[in-house]
Amino acid sequence: MTPAAESRGFAGGWLSLPMLAAFALFGTLPLWIERVGLYRYLGVEILIWCIFALGFNLLLGYTGLPSFGHGAYFGIGAYAIGLTQFHLVANLWVGLLAATLAAAAVGGGVALFISHRRGIYFALMTIAFGQMFFFIASKWTSVTGGEDGLLNIQRLPADLGLVAFDLTSNLALSYFVFATFVGVTALLWRLVHSPFGKVLRAIKQNETRMAYLGYRVFVYKWASFTLSCAVAGLAGGLFAMAQNGAYVQVMSLQWSGVVVLMALVGGGLVSFWGPVVGTVIYFVARDLLGAYTESWLLWFGLMFMLVVMFKPEGVAGLGQDAVARLGARRRARAIALQPAAGE
Repeated sequence: MTPAAESRGFAGGWLSLPMLAAFALFGTLPLWIERVGLYRYLGVEILIWCIFALGFNLLLGYTGLPSFGHGAYFGIGAYAIGLTQFHLVANLWVGLLAATLAAAAVGGGVALFISHRRGIYFALMTIAFGQMFFFIASKWTSVTGGEDGLLNIQRLPADLGLVAFDLTSNLALSYFVFATFVGVTALLWRLVHSPFGKVLRAIKQNETRMAYLGYRVFVYKWASFTLSCAVAGLAGGLFAMAQNGAYVQVMSLQWSGVVVLMALVGGGLVSFWGPVVGTVIYFVARDLLGAYTESWLLWFGLMFMLVVMFKPEGVAGLGQDAVARLGARRRARAIALQPAAGE
């Protein structure tokens, strides 16, 4: 699907056909995932990482800013929901709000230092800050639990006032995470197709030109980084619920690299849905290849190398090329039939 076709929407720009297809696919996931030989919890993991990857791609795919330390904000969200539950109030909504705001606040503070950088300098500073937060989390044992992490984080019920939904089963949590995925996807979709999103894409194309046109590039880059961190924190909070714990490993450089792999393999540079595709490929590859070999990440890494070498636009780029070729064939066939119609 071409970018122009992808951006066409309805319902005031809040919905699109690919979005409805994705919602139908993921909404029915609990009904068929076990029939294809996978397990229900895998669907929960995929949805959580899809949220994380979509938020990350606001920064990489739409603003052109590579962050290799985003696992830190995912982890901050996980710790925030646990600490809120243990020390403030045991409420699902307050916990998720705390996860989102904590990651946004820390990310916004970091963005003040790095938003005037670009390219390799921006990437290196994201690594530096990410490693700093990883070190703090691993050593501040009295708060984070150190290497052991925060254990026994509860899956609190989703209390809507008149009715409350128990989320202790993977099935119930799957539907709750899906509802969150729907909300986050719709908001990000609307955001990237708004004037704000168009400015971000223009900054990605030529930051200097946008500055000369009068746009405050620093503010837009700061906002993009902060929003991306907020979504990462929300995903981290959901991950802590799913895992019943928050662990320092998710803040490591390795986990920060995983979300980059997901975005690039799927085609986040050319498509809104690229990170979702990449996330599904990563987890399915992990489970299917992992059943045959412990070195499955080696094969996934080789696939990543092939994508970078021969198709940097990722799987979404392959799809766009196929649609473009199909459209060219139809146009050629229509042109060839024109003289016959006139005879």
